[in-house]
Amino acid sequence: GKTGVVVLGVVSTGKYFAPGLVAEIAAIFPGIEIILRVGNRDRIIAALQNGTIDLAIMGRPPRSPAVTAHAIGAHPHVLIAPPDHPLATARSVNAQAILGETFIAREHGSGTRILMMRYLDRIGDGAPYRSVEMGTNETIKQAVMARLGIALISQHTVTDELNSGRLVALRVEGLPILRQWYLLHRDDLDMTPTRRQVFGLIEGMQGAFLPVLTPED
Repeated sequence: GKTGVVVLGVVSTGKYFAPGLVAEIAAIFPGIEIILRVGNRDRIIAALQNGTIDLAIMGRPPRSPAVTAHAIGAHPHVLIAPPDHPLATARSVNAQAILGETFIAREHGSGTRILMMRYLDRIGDGAPYRSVEMGTNETIKQAVMARLGIALISQHTVTDELNSGRLVALRVEGLPILRQWYLLHRDDLDMTPTRRQVFGLIEGMQGAFLPVLTPED
């Protein structure tokens, strides 16, 4: 029988590695049931606030509720384009050169969207840009492949496509944007032995479960 249950919340961007992580935890602690909840940044923060998840994996930790957060791995964000894009083979792209592009953006409440808006505001000094909103990372990938635009997105959501050449990461000045993945729990959460075991295991992996890019020749 199961000795305990841990509800793990993961932001949408993490759904590409979260199932594999849950499988690894289950192999090491077969007695612990892991329930996986996936949602955008706002939803995961809300779940932390109302206590429906125990642990969370996300980017920047929230200001509220108060949390204990540990960095568990690098989280690069890249600007993706189809392989036949005019800038795809450029060794170095001036940041201003991309401002005329159409950007495929995540929905409001997404951490990826916040990062993209800040980046474009910085390189364009607040100038307007064309954007099309898509609700999921998967739809964004398909839209970029269909040449609807380009997108600033977590490298961990497009590792397979970059490795296979179906998408390329443009070599733009100031990119990739390097962030961190954090494992966190509310400060006031009762850290039962079961929760502590799972937290310690994930932290100890130091991001070994994150997708890896094949080095370019």
